[in-house]
Amino acid sequence: MTKTWFITGASSGLGLEMTQRLLAQGDTVVATTRRSGALIELEQQYRERLDVIPLDLLQPDSTALAVEGAFQRHGRIDVVVSNAGYGLFGAAEELTNDQIERQIATNLTGCIHLIRAALPRLRQQGGGRVVQVSSEGGQIAYPGFSLYHATKWGIEGFVESVAQEVAPFGIDFIIAEPGPTATNFGANLVYATPMEAYDQTPADAVRRAIGDGSFEIKGDAARTVDAIISAAESTTPPLRLALGSTAYASISQALSTRLTALEAQRELAYSADRQAP
Repeated sequence: MTKTWFITGASSGLGLEMTQRLLAQGDTVVATTRRSGALIELEQQYRERLDVIPLDLLQPDSTALAVEGAFQRHGRIDVVVSNAGYGLFGAAEELTNDQIERQIATNLTGCIHLIRAALPRLRQQGGGRVVQVSSEGGQIAYPGFSLYHATKWGIEGFVESVAQEVAPFGIDFIIAEPGPTATNFGANLVYATPMEAYDQTPADAVRRAIGDGSFEIKGDAARTVDAIISAAESTTPPLRLALGSTAYASISQALSTRLTALEAQRELAYSADRQAP
């Protein structure tokens, strides 16, 4: 059975890969992009099943109008994919106020507005699915990506709460958590101006690894998209979907470390109750 998908950030990276694959399998895609003409070749090939619309996550009113227009034109949207975003690199002290505000407005606040705009329509149609493309960086952290991680940890907390709120309406969520993947993420990475004080620190080591190509990237974009689509089409998808061996290993290690630390603090934790055991 064919589906209709709404995908943000559809002109590049995982969003473009997903749009191409869904169209090839016969589905309909509402593809959003900030760049006019970015999907013109696909539009010519799939005139009947590709609806390209402009959307800038920095403008909440524009987001609401885009979502409402898509539902009005297509009647039903089965899956909303919140994919648009970018990376910001720099030690926290190196970042400018504008860089911080734009990162949060795009990766966190913009995604929140998108999901909130879709919920009433999904509820009215009796259900649907939302895929939030996050990152392994929603559960672990690399030095130099503090604001990027802040947005990913933030959106994952938002989604986990909202998923509980709307489950009675037949709306469910998938948080996709790819590890480092061969897309154009690195090419679109925004860098803060380095400070000499951070030379030879962990943040500097990551910066140099990204620059010289030694930062290991194991993830394959096509396989990552295949896994996301498969999960989105399944009857009972997982809330969190780690994608790639790097993501699986790093998230597993982080969770294990936290559990060990938590168990060591059990007596202290319980002492905070009004009535200690």
